[in-house]
Amino acid sequence: MRTVPAREMGGWRVLGQVWGAWRRGPGVRAVPSASGFGTEAGHQLRPRGSRNRSRPRGDQPFPGLLQLENLGRKELVDVLRAAVVDQKGKPGELTLVSVLPELSQSLGLRDQELQVVQASGKETSGLVLLSSCPQTASRLQKFFIHSRRAQRPTATYCAVTDGIPATSEGKIQAALKLEHVDGVDLVIPVKSPSRKDFQEGVKRTLSHFRVLAMGSGCALVQLQPLTAFPSQLQVHMLLQLCPVLGDHAYSARVGTVLGQRFLLPAESTKPQRQVLDEALLRRLCLTPSQAAQLPLHLHLHCLHLPGVRPREAPMKLLAPLPPYFSRTLQCLGLPSLPAGKRGVGGGMNLPSDLNE
Repeated sequence: MRTVPAREMGGWRVLGQVWGAWRRGPGVRAVPSASGFGTEAGHQLRPRGSRNRSRPRGDQPFPGLLQLENLGRKELVDVLRAAVVDQKGKPGELTLVSVLPELSQSLGLRDQELQVVQASGKETSGLVLLSSCPQTASRLQKFFIHSRRAQRPTATYCAVTDGIPATSEGKIQAALKLEHVDGVDLVIPVKSPSRKDFQEGVKRTLSHFRVLAMGSGCALVQLQPLTAFPSQLQVHMLLQLCPVLGDHAYSARVGTVLGQRFLLPAESTKPQRQVLDEALLRRLCLTPSQAAQLPLHLHLHCLHLPGVRPREAPMKLLAPLPPYFSRTLQCLGLPSLPAGKRGVGGGMNLPSDLNE
């Protein structure tokens, strides 16, 4: 892993690729850094070689996955520092937020504090956007909020699902609530919510999905959330009876009888390790015990950001897939993730109704 110094351009930093999943708290999985963000509107993060990738497949079933128990505070700071691809402009718990002060010192920011502006969920791979400038962070947050209100997606995720959606693309709308069950926060869909439900924390959520490819009973799906809610994309795919591969929190809610899938009551279904059929395990070259540790195959692939200055064209960041994600696609005979168009303000190929 090699660190390439990023350039000072307005107080914000893009943390490169977040790979794999923490088992305890938010995690970061790093890609070798690359400078040059801001020199063109479309910027592709390109992974370089890794020693771990040369290991035999049996020894490394999920290449690129970093686990918390293998890292100390210094190692995590080093991973984060190496993952900064450019810059512009809970006590005692080892998480991304907890090491931001050390990361700030490691990057030579002195008294400037880093804060998370945009990030995927704790089990999700992809881009993380940090800022050391309060004004820039505020501007970016307003941009994301305004985009959501205008139903303009700024983030594109890719997922591998266990199962194939009934339609090739569409919108998923659901009312969701967060409940604390047996010491765990879980998201539960609410049918026909009342006004009182919304007053008590139920939120309307919306995502657009598109099937990019399918094979071996699985699908590569593009997801664009138009609202923000914890585990929104995982639950939305669950409602399509196609849980995300590696979803050990919600996949148990999908039952099967005579080959037909159906939803089990969320309130009475406890989280458990995802169970995959024997044919899929063979395709993935995994044992049942390895499948129980399968990382969540949900990746924040693209972020759209405003220009550095008000009149500058918007920019797009692209993060390559983690090695274990690419390996899964190869095993399933699915194509690699499209890089998308490069250039000013575009490249997401949105359906017309999302651009209005």
